[in-house]
Parts: sequence; structure tokens; C-alpha cells
Amino acid sequence: GCGTLAVLEQNEAGIVLLRSFDWNDGLFDVTWSENNENMLITCSGDGSLQIWDMAKTKGPLQVFKEHSLEAYSVDWSQTRGEQLVVSGSWDQTAKLWDPAVGKSLCTFKGHEGVIYSTIWSPHIPGCFASASGDQTLRIWDVKTPGVKLVIPAHQAEVLSCDWCKYDENLLVTGAVDCSLKGWDLRNIRQPVFVLLGHTYAIRRVKFSPFHATILASCSYDFTVRFWDFSKPNPLLETVEHHTEFTCGLDLSLHNRGQV
Repeated sequence: GCGTLAVLEQNEAGIVLLRSFDWNDGLFDVTWSENNENMLITCSGDGSLQIWDMAKTKGPLQVFKEHSLEAYSVDWSQTRGEQLVVSGSWDQTAKLWDPAVGKSLCTFKGHEGVIYSTIWSPHIPGCFASASGDQTLRIWDVKTPGVKLVIPAHQAEVLSCDWCKYDENLLVTGAVDCSLKGWDLRNIRQPVFVLLGHTYAIRRVKFSPFHATILASCSYDFTVRFWDFSKPNPLLETVEHHTEFTCGLDLSLHNRGQV
């Protein structure tokens, strides 16, 4: 089916629709540009990435069509000095893009299953992580085509991963086995924490931008959960306000309490 990119603004009136763009296939992920407040990139079921400009009423500005199956994940690098985008696909590859260049710069192969999530390190330039249906978390360096590190993270499909904003060696994974696991890249033999509580697959996990040990997750069990892995009882709160699968979440960089 067709997809829509909705750009929303929060003001005194509540949440209002600022812009709306249509695409002829479902849109799976979106990332804001880090160097242009009007620019976004989406990825879609037809394997393509779309660049949109909020200043334009029609779009997209550009379409990159290289993945052979659904493009499921897209992220814009956060370290200064580089403007790179990474995408992950059901074709088992991740691709590196410079939005100013009309084609991909590099293709990363190694996963033996669908790639569900590709996330840049907020600390290490040119480093990103990928989570896959092959049950692994992998760490990549854009300067070398091969995989840097393979972590057998779960005995189930890994649907999501995220980097800690305060520790360059710490990542979290969320999987179909309903668990969240923390990984220290200096010692991957054992997870540094395991968080249990969800009753169905975990679809998205995000670290807090304000607290080193707090993270949020959402799941096919309809819940959003907040955790502090430094506490003996790590589950802080379970929010049950959705009546369907909860597929995505993020934490505001500007407002401490906003999700």
C-alpha cells in the first residue's frame, strides 16, 4: 500500500500537521538531516530511500533505489565532520550514502538474515551497528568493508538496537524473545544486563539522551516500558495506552520528560 510522511509540530494548540508527503509504497523509517532542519530521509517497501525538503510542497527531491528488497531502516550520522546516511534492508545488506552523491558509497555484506535496524554511533565517527533476523548484533566501520564485530546477541531475531549516549562501548538490543540485553563491546561473552518484562517481541529500543542508565522500549504486547538498568528492580514504568502493536518510539532531545 501507499505510504505517507507526516511532519508534525507541537504548539499551544497541540500537535498539528505541518507537511504531508505521499509515496507509492509503505514507509518504514525516517531520519532528520543533521545539517539541514528542512530535510528528512525515509525508506520504503520498494527498497528505495527518499530525500524530502519541507520547504517544497511536492517531493521527493531525490530517490535512491539500490536495495533489492524492503529498505527497513535509515539513520543520519550524528558525529560532526561527516554527513553520512546508513540504510538497512531485508536484502541482508546495509548501504552507506552521502546525500550529495547520487549513488551509494559502499555496501556492507555479512548478515545472514533480514536487517531490521541500522544505528550510527553517537561517539565514534564512521561506526554503526546493525541488528538482524540472523540473531546477531554487528558493528561496522565505514573505512573497512568487512564486519568489525559479530555479537550473537539473542537466540531469536533481533529487531532493534541503540547506542548509549554516555558510553561509547555500550549498546542495547531488543528481540523476538521479549528480552532487552546490554552489550559492552570490550567483552561480548556475556551481556552486561538483561531486562525482562515484555510479553511479546520488542520492536524498538532507545537510550535516554539525558540519563546514562535509562532506556525505553516498545513491543507487540501493546506496551511502552521505561527501564533503569542500574537499579535492582530495573522496570520503572509500564505504559499501556496503545490498543495495537507499538512499533516505534523516540525520546525528545529538548524536553526531558517527552517521548
